Amino acid sequence: MDHPPAIELRPPQPGDLGWIIERHGAFYAAEYGLNARFEALVARICADFIDHRDPAREACWIAARGEERLGSVMLTQARDGATGEPLAGVARLRLLLLAPQARGQGVGRQLVRECSDFARAAGYQRILLWTQSALTAARALYAAQGYRLITSEAVNSFGQDVISETWELLL
Repeated sequence: MDHPPAIELRPPQPGDLGWIIERHGAFYAAEYGLNARFEALVARICADFIDHRDPAREACWIAARGEERLGSVMLTQARDGATGEPLAGVARLRLLLLAPQARGQGVGRQLVRECSDFARAAGYQRILLWTQSALTAARALYAAQGYRLITSEAVNSFGQDVISETWELLL
């Protein structure tokens, strides 16, 4: 009996960041009604990662089974929203996404754990992430990994009224 190849977490290869942008745009438009401004944000995050990445402190992982992409996550240096200056000792988990066929298989848990392990090894003291209250599966995953909700507020974001949340993991 043939078994499918194991799921591996690997660094991005050519085309992977474009896949992240496309999948985020399509998924969040279909599932949550987010407009093209969300896809533009994802594109900016990916472009900044390419242009400014510090390999000792920032990484991206693609979950793949053979050639099939199943998910992604990125860990970057957190920056002050107003000044763009790095926040000392603070990382940001970004762009967690799972393809529908990967859900419920522990892939999300692997991706989030990889971020935490990398952040500890890189010397960060905490990880922040931004999400929305409607993303219940992601929120449950974060909570199970030790993240705690630190702020929430009602906002209009990407064409939708949402509850924006910031979560934190102390390392």
